[in-house]
Amino acid sequence: MSKAVAKGPFTVKRTAEAVHERMTNLLGRHALDKIYTGDLEATASGEMLSAGGTVPGSAGYVAIERVEGTLHGKRGSFYLQHTGLMDRGAPLLAIRVIPDSGTGDLEGLSGEMTIAIAPGGAHSYEFTYEIAKR
Repeated sequence: MSKAVAKGPFTVKRTAEAVHERMTNLLGRHALDKIYTGDLEATASGEMLSAGGTVPGSAGYVAIERVEGTLHGKRGSFYLQHTGLMDRGAPLLAIRVIPDSGTGDLEGLSGEMTIAIAPGGAHSYEFTYEIAKR
């Protein structure tokens, strides 16, 4: 089975949410709303938790988002899991499809996504994926 690549821009809106009282001033929590365009025409909603380190440029986040729309014309939904770290400014980011989360034409989907943020803040994605025949 060969892998396909989807590319395009996306927008993201992050809305601060409350955390439980033991974590106030220690964690950040945000609701995510995204619109993907290009090869992935979809909307996504998610939740993100983040924390900063004691050294500037050090932080981490985790997030899960549900993506629904079309991927190269195939309709369905799937979940993405994000794990991100900044180690004194050096980024490490992994975004992967949660196994067996694909629905509709996207059943059997697996893959990894990378994101780029241009100067000025424009976001884009590259999604390398495959859909296993069931």
